[in-house]
Amino acid sequence: MILPSPENILLFIAAATILIVVPGPALLYIMTKSIEQGYKAGLASVLGVGVGAMVHVIAAAVGISALLVASATAFSILKYGGAAYLIYLGVKKLTEKNTAITSVSGERKSFSRIFYEGIVVNTLSPKSAIFFFAFLPQFINADKGGTTSQILFLGLVFLVIAFVSDMCYVLLSGKLAKHIRTSDKFAGIQKYLSGSIYIVLGLLTFMVNKPTSIGGSK
Repeated sequence: MILPSPENILLFIAAATILIVVPGPALLYIMTKSIEQGYKAGLASVLGVGVGAMVHVIAAAVGISALLVASATAFSILKYGGAAYLIYLGVKKLTEKNTAITSVSGERKSFSRIFYEGIVVNTLSPKSAIFFFAFLPQFINADKGGTTSQILFLGLVFLVIAFVSDMCYVLLSGKLAKHIRTSDKFAGIQKYLSGSIYIVLGLLTFMVNKPTSIGGSK
């Protein structure tokens, strides 16, 4: 099994951790379920969202590997297009209105239903699909070959970090449910933090990345 370089793995862990801990759409969904129905519902939603993310990781591994085989230029376009997409996400986040978490319905759903709902929410999200295609390629070593195994490895690392972070938010939501549910301040902090991080990561990608050699790719 071919893995990314140690330097890229460390950079990926740092970047992924920063991105994951800042609340986004999937995490807000998890927090909402935790606020509405407690810790067990939060865990069910975390597991469902994680399975949905794994679907996107596998799709990215297959799609990016095929693209690498086809064209080095196309892969470079994907990488820089991904950087531009991260900046776009940041600008969009900074310009949107604050939205506090609210309980949409008093209906109590079964944990299995929340789990499958989490899978559907994340799997059918175009933003999630594009995000993994934009983010993961920045950290693979295409000239080493084994692109698929590199992406799958990074995807698993991402999921582990996300699980730990999401469960921390589940516990936090249970303790601070009433405050978080109606807090415009929390929504504002989330908006500016996540927007700024997307933009910074996109700019760093533009400045640091160079066209990738794929002469030895498989």
